Amino acid sequence: MDLSKFKPFDFQEGAPFLSITNNGVTFNKSVVLKLGKPEFAQLLIDEDDKQLVIKACEQNDDGSNKFYNKNRKGTALAVRWNSKDLLATIERITGWDLRQSGYRVTGKYHPEDKLVLFDLEQAKALQ
Repeated sequence: MDLSKFKPFDFQEGAPFLSITNNGVTFNKSVVLKLGKPEFAQLLIDEDDKQLVIKACEQNDDGSNKFYNKNRKGTALAVRWNSKDLLATIERITGWDLRQSGYRVTGKYHPEDKLVLFDLEQAKALQ
């Protein structure tokens, strides 16, 4: 049997998700791994449809932000952004009060575009 089109499945990656709390936005290990541990990423926001996209990019690309630090000590792969402006934008477009509750959003990985899409309308409140 020809297995040339098959790739091994990585059980350690898991589902990509985003946590949003009053303290920041955290992309889990799966997001970082699925994007290929990029040093830089773009965060794109669709305010009308209440969606976020995190996309691997190069340092010189428009909207490039520091993402994964390959020189970081330890084994943690999650990435956290503590931007108060980002949190205020998310609160404004969703109507959430992050002081009262945080949220978790499962993402959808798009390998052809090297991005993960998060639909904020599908968010679940953290307990």
